[in-house]
Amino acid sequence: MAWRCSGVGWPQEARMAVLRWEGGRVSPLLAGKALGFRAEGARQCVGARGNLCPLGAVVPGRVTQARCPECARLDRAHSVAADTIADDPRVYRVYLAWFGPGMTKAGITAEERGSARLLEQGAVAFSWLGRGPLMAARRTEEVLRSALGIPDRIPYADKRAVRARLPATAGERAAEIEALHGRALALDGWAQTLEPLGFDAVDHAGRFGLEGLPPATAVVRELVHDGVVAGTLLAVAGPDLHLRTADGEIVVLDTRLMSGWSLVGADAGAGVSVPTAGLGVGTGGGVQDGLF
Repeated sequence: MAWRCSGVGWPQEARMAVLRWEGGRVSPLLAGKALGFRAEGARQCVGARGNLCPLGAVVPGRVTQARCPECARLDRAHSVAADTIADDPRVYRVYLAWFGPGMTKAGITAEERGSARLLEQGAVAFSWLGRGPLMAARRTEEVLRSALGIPDRIPYADKRAVRARLPATAGERAAEIEALHGRALALDGWAQTLEPLGFDAVDHAGRFGLEGLPPATAVVRELVHDGVVAGTLLAVAGPDLHLRTADGEIVVLDTRLMSGWSLVGADAGAGVSVPTAGLGVGTGGGVQDGLF
């Protein structure tokens, strides 16, 4: 039986990540878990906004969003991230997220989502900065970018490259965002409707399983027909699974590359037979036994 993956989820009520499957099933992602899968057929567009792709399009293996151009346009037509919604009535929060030394970004997320957005991005530490209407939060994000040079994106390749050599304590990991938090609150240009929030660091290193994590040696670039990814789970950070293969290699799999594929179980000792690259090159209910 084949299964189709819809990515890693971070339920607020659970302390662990889960792998989500089309149809609503989930598989807990516990450190030490043996897992393996084999891809079958071609990678299909996953559609947009809950609708199937009308073209049944095949999409490239190396893209992280398994959507054809038409479905991608439809998906972004209702996206806060793409600035296509200006009248969203929800309360938003501005945050500072830290991924490693010298890698802090600013972003916004709907307050009702809690810290889910930070977990999805693999933020090792973060602090809220302010809360208010969407456009006020967006304006603050722009002020931080222009005045303090804080970016709104950190490449995943950069995040992966430092996960095994982060500072040892939560205090050290929070130091950069604490300093930037103070500088940010002192800036002119804040929207009057945005309420500043005091510094309160949240650390995800333990939840991700990063403490004692060995350095990765390779990153999966894409899945291919009949290609296998298998090993023992060491850590989950954002969409990334860190796996130890049977031959001792440490391989990172961005689970976004799994979407659109039909997946069947494989032995956990089968290793990795899909294209990989050295670290630092970006990728730009349960299920049957043997699968996740």
